[in-house]
Amino acid sequence: MLEAGNFLTQTLIDDGDVTESDAERAREHARVNGGGVVDALLALNIVSSQRVAVARAKICEYPFVDLTKYEIDIHNSALMPRGAAERIRAFPLFVVDGAATVGMVDPLDLQGIDRVRQLLKCDVDPVVCDSEQLKALTGRAYSITGTHGLGGHDEDESEELTTGDEPIVAAVDQIITAAVKAGASDVHINPDEQALHLRYRVDGVLMPQQAPAKSAHPAIVQRLKVMARLDLTQSRRPQDGKFRFAAPGVQVDVRLSLLPTIHGENVVMRLLRPSAAIGSIEELGMPGALTRRFTEFIHKPHGMILVTGPTGSGKTTTLYTALAQINDAQRNIMTIEDPVEIRLPLIRQVQVNPEVGLTFATALRSVLRQDPDVVLVGEIRDDETARIAVQSALTGHLVLTTLHTNDAVGAVARLKDFEVPPFAINSAVLCAIAQRLVRKVCAGCVAPESIDPPRLARVGLDPEHASGFVRGAGCPKCLGTGYKGRVGVYEMLVLTPGVQRVIEGGVETARLRAAAVADGFRSLWEDGLNKGRLGLTSFEEFARLRTLMDEDEGTGLGVAA
Repeated sequence: MLEAGNFLTQTLIDDGDVTESDAERAREHARVNGGGVVDALLALNIVSSQRVAVARAKICEYPFVDLTKYEIDIHNSALMPRGAAERIRAFPLFVVDGAATVGMVDPLDLQGIDRVRQLLKCDVDPVVCDSEQLKALTGRAYSITGTHGLGGHDEDESEELTTGDEPIVAAVDQIITAAVKAGASDVHINPDEQALHLRYRVDGVLMPQQAPAKSAHPAIVQRLKVMARLDLTQSRRPQDGKFRFAAPGVQVDVRLSLLPTIHGENVVMRLLRPSAAIGSIEELGMPGALTRRFTEFIHKPHGMILVTGPTGSGKTTTLYTALAQINDAQRNIMTIEDPVEIRLPLIRQVQVNPEVGLTFATALRSVLRQDPDVVLVGEIRDDETARIAVQSALTGHLVLTTLHTNDAVGAVARLKDFEVPPFAINSAVLCAIAQRLVRKVCAGCVAPESIDPPRLARVGLDPEHASGFVRGAGCPKCLGTGYKGRVGVYEMLVLTPGVQRVIEGGVETARLRAAAVADGFRSLWEDGLNKGRLGLTSFEEFARLRTLMDEDEGTGLGVAA
């Protein structure tokens, strides 16, 4: 009769997951390093832990449960001590009508099942789970809830308990780690009257998560204040800070904002990706013609490149992608930012500090005395900064900066509002780019989408324009949302001779747009439509983009008639 490990190995071979030569290699590994053959198969990456769990479920005749497909209540951790959960490798997934469905790695561990039944004091229905998924769920549940279970303790389990603030430290670490793993840009911890809410902003959308108990909120805030070196005694005024967090495989910079509310201090953390995450210009998602022109402009020795759009539209990523492209030892590149979000080698970065008089304008004056070739000004907010930036572009510097306007054409009018004369605009500005971000359809669950005529009509499309749209059905890879990642939607106003003639005669938005269209200008709306028809984004996202543009009344964001 085969032993359990050999029986499982043979099942993996019979199912085609493992070859005989793989099994022999694993046996040799087990003889040299100790442990079982299945452990060796996993250590050698010959088979996944999920395939092992499926094979084990087949042998044991128990159901296999993929934990990524279910919303497990992490507060079930209160039903049994952490020590028991980790030793038995079990976690109560669901409790319904006096019976608990318990996820286990080995449902034939009869002593373990008996112990779980004693702790839960109810009937137990074991199911087989992926060992890695179950380990991650157990760690997350006990860390975030800050509890080691109420199911009683034995001598071994009492040693697993931590004291003082250690559970809160683990909870905060788990919240940030899970956010990094999910690709979140922000973490929101929001106290309410009766509950604490935890949300991650992923691909621009807030996604609710299972949160710690409301009673843990003060301790979580205190722990974050310690990490950001803020005033622990102050809870009645806003505080801002920053710290660096070491997540598995990556370090992230965290910007912490605390705001007093009637239910306690509201927490928002911005997670800033490292410079290594900056890709190429081609990866931004600009249309081919815009990619070529943008690449051409950033290699110019002087002039101004404007990037416009609302907060969160990816302007900083676009600018830093450009800097990374031209960053070398032959160029002196300096930036003025508020705040400095991404760090790049060789680049001298200045943090604005109005409290000591270091504004964009004063910093820019000083930077120009540092012999720069390229200057990035985080944002033009006032007349003085605008004039100095334009003068810099006219006197041999390449200036990259942002403006808060709704479209590329509006950037010209905005400079005029800052009292920059038309001749200076024409001489200094190379181009103005407007951008938005739309969510990308998840490649793991992409499916064709059929769109009915009324939905098309609401965004001004006819059926012939609806071909190529796809949707995401939802899968574990995208956490069931149907989307994974974002892509930019762009328009670029190039100051061609035709556009410059209109500017010289006075900045009239309608005439300026008409002149730009005559010279090949394509709008955000058109780029969004093209990305939808190419299957990069969904009709839902395209419609959201169109709605946002329609709300910008009078900006002319729609496609030219």
